[in-house]
Amino acid sequence: MNRIKEVLEHKGIKQKWLAEQLGKSYNMINSYVQNRRQPSLEDLYKIAEILDIEAKDLLVERMHRKI
Repeated sequence: MNRIKEVLEHKGIKQKWLAEQLGKSYNMINSYVQNRRQPSLEDLYKIAEILDIEAKDLLVERMHRKI
C-alpha cells in the first residue's frame, strides 16, 4: 500500500484536505496516493509536516510500524 494513502487512512484524513493544505489539486494528491506520480522531495517534506510524521516514514516500508 502507498504510504501516503496508509497514513491518510490511519489518521482519518481526506485527500481533498491534504490537497488544500499543500496547495495542490485533488487530482495531484490522488495521483500520489495511487502511485501514478511521485511527489517532489520538497512536497514530500511538506506532506510529512502536514501529516505530523517524519518524511522517512513516507519512504520506508516497515513491518508493524506505528504511525
